[in-house]
Amino acid sequence: MPNRNSRPSSVFLRKARPFIKLKVALLVIVSVIAVTSGASYAILTSVNNDLPQIPNLKNYKPPVGTQIFSEDDHLIGRIKVDKGIFVPYAQIPNTLKKALVAVEDARFYEHGGLDFQGIVRALVKDAFSLSLKEGGSTITQQLAKVLFLTPEKSLTRKLKEALLARKIEQTLTKDQIIELYLNKVYFGHGAYGCEMAARTYFGKRVGDLTLGESAMIAGLVRSPSNYSPYNNMDAARNRQKTVLGRMVDEKFISQGQADQAAAQTMILKNLRSSDEAAPYLVEQIRIYLEGKYGADMVYMQGLTVKTTINYRFQRAAVKAVEEGIKNHGKRQAWHGPLAKKKPEELEKFQDDPSAGATTFQPGDFLTATVLRTDDKGAYLSARGSKGVIAAKDLMWAAGLNKDKKKPQDILKPGFVVEVKVKSFDKKTKVANFTLEQSSTAQAALVCLDPWLGSIKAMVGGCDFQKNEYNHALLAHRQPGSSFKPFIYAEAMEQGLTPATVINDAPMSYDDDKWKPRNYDGEYYGPTTLREALVQSRNVVTIELLHRVGVASVIDLAKKLGISGPFARDLTLGLGSCSVSPLELTAAYCAFANGGYKVAPYVIESVADARGKVLETNGVAVQEAMSTDAAYQVTSILKDAVTRGTGKLASYLGRPVAGKTGTTNDYKDAWFVGYTPYLVTGVWVGYDDQKSLGHGESGARAALPIWFNYMTQAAPSYPADDFQVPDGIEFVDIDSKSGLLPIKGSEVIKEVFRKGNVPTEFTPVEKAVLPVAVTTEATPADAPDKKPAKRLEDAD
Repeated sequence: MPNRNSRPSSVFLRKARPFIKLKVALLVIVSVIAVTSGASYAILTSVNNDLPQIPNLKNYKPPVGTQIFSEDDHLIGRIKVDKGIFVPYAQIPNTLKKALVAVEDARFYEHGGLDFQGIVRALVKDAFSLSLKEGGSTITQQLAKVLFLTPEKSLTRKLKEALLARKIEQTLTKDQIIELYLNKVYFGHGAYGCEMAARTYFGKRVGDLTLGESAMIAGLVRSPSNYSPYNNMDAARNRQKTVLGRMVDEKFISQGQADQAAAQTMILKNLRSSDEAAPYLVEQIRIYLEGKYGADMVYMQGLTVKTTINYRFQRAAVKAVEEGIKNHGKRQAWHGPLAKKKPEELEKFQDDPSAGATTFQPGDFLTATVLRTDDKGAYLSARGSKGVIAAKDLMWAAGLNKDKKKPQDILKPGFVVEVKVKSFDKKTKVANFTLEQSSTAQAALVCLDPWLGSIKAMVGGCDFQKNEYNHALLAHRQPGSSFKPFIYAEAMEQGLTPATVINDAPMSYDDDKWKPRNYDGEYYGPTTLREALVQSRNVVTIELLHRVGVASVIDLAKKLGISGPFARDLTLGLGSCSVSPLELTAAYCAFANGGYKVAPYVIESVADARGKVLETNGVAVQEAMSTDAAYQVTSILKDAVTRGTGKLASYLGRPVAGKTGTTNDYKDAWFVGYTPYLVTGVWVGYDDQKSLGHGESGARAALPIWFNYMTQAAPSYPADDFQVPDGIEFVDIDSKSGLLPIKGSEVIKEVFRKGNVPTEFTPVEKAVLPVAVTTEATPADAPDKKPAKRLEDAD
C-alpha cells in the first residue's frame, strides 16, 4: 500500500491532472456565474470603482488634432491622439461589417456585450491549459480594451473588460459600436482603423473595398502580423478563406460569392501611405508645436499648419532616397538569402499562378521564394504570384567571385530573397523581378529655395518606422571636400581670383609634422584656383587656407549659418568640421542668391480651429559675402559639374553648380548642387560611422540621389542661368599661368571683379601650345570636353 506522505509518482500526476484541471475549470466557471449574478458584490464594487470614466460615446467624435499641409494644400501629416482617419458608419461597406461580425463575434447582435456561451467555452479551455489566454471576447469587449484598458492578461482586467462592455452596450447602439470599433482597431503596418487599412493594403478608400478585400482586412484583427499579406500571403489567403467561410455559415453571403471572392486577384499597394510623405518633418513640427503651444493645443484643439513643402517634390525626394540606398546595397557584396525554406515547404507552390494570385506594380519591393534556377535565370513565388529574374538582373550578386558564372551558382531553390518588380504581365500573371539587397546605410536630402530659405522637401532617413532619427537636422558629420567652396569664397573676398595660381606640390606644415597629400597621390604643379576646386586638389586648398587664414574661413562659415564645431587648424581644408545636411545646404544658398545667408524655415503659418492665425513665418536674410565673390564661386562650381567630380549633375540639362564631398574611409558621402531656383543637399552614411564601402564617394553614393530628385523638381522652374553681377567682367587669360595670354596660350575667359583683372602677360616659356586654342568659362558656354582624371573619386 503506498505511503500517503511519500512523493507521488509521475504516473500518478498524469492520471490526476485531468481532475485538477476540471476542479480549476469548475471554480472559474462558478466564479464567473457568481460575478454575473451579483454573488460577489464586494469584488464587483472594488473593480467597478477602479474603472475609467466613460465619456459620452454616443456623440463621440475623435479630436481632429493638428493637420499639416504642403504649400500646394496636400495633407502631409496629422498629429493626434486617435490614430487613423475616422469614417462614419454609413461609409463603411456592409461587406466589411459582416466579415468582422462573422469572424470575431457571430452572436454580436444577440448579446448585451457579454457572450456567456463564449465566455464559458473560453474559460474552460483556459482552465484546462492552466493559463489565461485571450478568447471568448465579444466585439464590445475588444472595443472596451482598445479604448480604456491595458493589454495585460489577468482576471481583474477581464472583469473590467466585462463591466465596461456592459456600460458601452447601455450607451451605444450596435451600429455605433461597430463604427467605433472599426475606426479604432489596429490592422498592422501602422494602419489604425479601417480607412487607413484600406489605403495601406489596397491603396483605396474603405468604401471601395471588394468582398475579398473586406474579408482579408477583417481577418487581420486577430493577428495583424501573422496574417499580413505583406508578411505571408499564404497565411493571409487562408485567413481570408476562413472569414468567407464564416460569412457563409452566418448566411451573410452565398457559397458562390465566397468562392468568387476567394478567387479575386489581390492588388496590394506598395507599403507606404500617402500621409507618410514627410514623417520626419511631421515629427519635428510636432516637437516644435508642443514646445510652443502645449500638448492639449496640439492634440485636441484642431490646429492647422501650412508648410513650405512642395508635395510632388517631397514624394520625389522620398523615392530618390529609397532607390539610392537600395542601389548602394546592391553595390556591396551580396549578403546571401534572407532565409532558406526546406524542400517540403516548396511543395505548396504550384507550377502555374493560382487564380487568386497577387498582381504587382512596377517599383514594388518585396520578398520572394526561389523555386528553381537555370541558365536563363531564376523562377520565384511571391505573395501567391510567380515571377522570374533574368540572369542579367541577378549576376551582380556574383561580385568578384569568378567561380559564380551562372544563376544556379548564386540562387538555390528555397532561398528567400529581396526583389523589385520591373514589370507585370496581367495576362500570364507573371512578374519580372530584379534581385535586390537592402542597405542599412542612412541618407538625408534637403531642398531649399535659395532666395527665401523655405524648405521645399526634406527626407530625414530611409525608413521612419525603423529609425526616427532625423539625419537632415540632427546628424552632424564631416563634410569633406563639400566644405572647400567656403575657403575659396573667402579667398575671393580677400581679392584672390579664380586665376590665382598656387603650386600643387608636396608641402609640410606644423614644423614638418603634417604633410597633406592629394587623393590620387599625384601633383600637377602650378594650378589655378579654378582648376584646384574643380578637381578638388587637397594640397592647393590647404595652402590657400594657410594664406587666407583659418579664422577668416570659420567666420564666413558662421555668417552662413554653419555652427560647427570647427577644427581650428589647416585640416579644416579637408572638411574637418561638423555640419548637418540642413546647415550645409542652407550655406550653399548664398552662392545661388548672390551672397545672402538665409534662415531655413518650413512652417508658413499656424491657425487654430476657428481660422485665427497664431503665427506666421517668412523670409529672413542677411548679407554674408559680396555678390561678386558668390558668383565667382558659382562659376567655378559650374565647372566642377561639367568636367569635375559632379559630372552626373550636368545631365540635368540646365545650368547647375555643385560640389561633392567624401570623408576618410568613405564614411560620409555628400553632394550639394544648385540651380538659380533650388539648392539641394544629399548626405549618405552609416549611423555608426563605418565605411560605406570602397569607392563609395560623394559622386557615387550621394550624387545619383540628388540627380534622380532634381530631374523631378528642377523642370518646375525655367532653365535660366545664374545672373551675372554688375561688378563682374570676363577676361581672356592663359589657362595655365592665370595671366594675360600671348601667342601660343590656351585661352579661357575667366571671371574677375572689375578692377581686379591681371595686368601681366604670360611668360613665353609658359605658353606651350603652338596655336592659340580658345575655351570659355562664360555662363552660356558649353563645358570643356577635356576629361578630368578620376572623376568619381577625386574628392
